[in-house]
Amino acid sequence: MADELKSFLGTGWSFPPFFDKANHTVQMVSDITDIEQSLRIILSTTPGERIMQPEFGCGLKLLIFEKTDSTLIARLNHIIYHALLNYEPRVNFIDTEILNRDDLDGVLSIQVNFRVIITNTRHNIVFPFYLLEGTNVSTR
Repeated sequence: MADELKSFLGTGWSFPPFFDKANHTVQMVSDITDIEQSLRIILSTTPGERIMQPEFGCGLKLLIFEKTDSTLIARLNHIIYHALLNYEPRVNFIDTEILNRDDLDGVLSIQVNFRVIITNTRHNIVFPFYLLEGTNVSTR
């Protein structure tokens, strides 16, 4: 645990938060795990959701029901780039890739490629983007 507190990439609460009742502690994460969890929080938060930080987040939910084409991919790149630029100073955004072009299941798997600035290492996360949120796609 002492090594986690000295991490040069950062240390924070795990997400979702996990409380160890036996030790009366909060589970902490550090290094690339902390960064990946931070990115997932940014991507899944809609601006306006947080009262004390109304601009925090990424407006991906504004793109629900959009047609999967080059325009959508360009908009995804733009929105994600600006969200990471503003809210995750430990990384440089590289690009996004859509892993599944067939959006009939209502989910696009977005691979976000980024570089950790301090170590100059490339990483990626895959973020599920639900195009048909709240619908039962199997009844089409």
